[in-house]
Amino acid sequence: MFRDINVLEDFSCNPFQFFTPHGLLLAAGDSTQSNAMTISWGALGTLWGGLGAPTVTVYVAEKRYTKQFMDRARRFSVMQMRDEHVLSYMGSRSGRNGDKALALGLHTLYTENGTPYYQEADLVLECRVLYSAPFAPERFKDDIPRKFYANFGSGLHTLYIGVVERVLRKE
Repeated sequence: MFRDINVLEDFSCNPFQFFTPHGLLLAAGDSTQSNAMTISWGALGTLWGGLGAPTVTVYVAEKRYTKQFMDRARRFSVMQMRDEHVLSYMGSRSGRNGDKALALGLHTLYTENGTPYYQEADLVLECRVLYSAPFAPERFKDDIPRKFYANFGSGLHTLYIGVVERVLRKE
């Protein structure tokens, strides 16, 4: 059973540790088809003053199967899971080769907006996409990203900024 919590009053975490050490799940799609993957890159914050709201920024590499779902979706979910096996499996296998949630015995639920999430999650952030853009190598100002992408076979990442519309916490 989940209950809604107020993101501004009841959601507290260290923003530098929210995405680590084990990662989170990112899901996008709809009731006809969805996919999730483990993520460990991200940011929590605010954007555009009072017009925006609390935001989540996530990054998805161009060759990841989940990217096509993120590119089509108006919303996505970010989920905390305690089960390290789930996080490991979701991060080491592609949804192109089969339904990862089904293989793990996860139960997919959908918000009123049709955003997928898992019944087994401990915390769910439903986010509406505000902005997305691929990284542009010519704009890298430091050697760190150049060194990272020199041997990274999944392509550049696209960043997605989502406004947090709803937070669900398992009771």
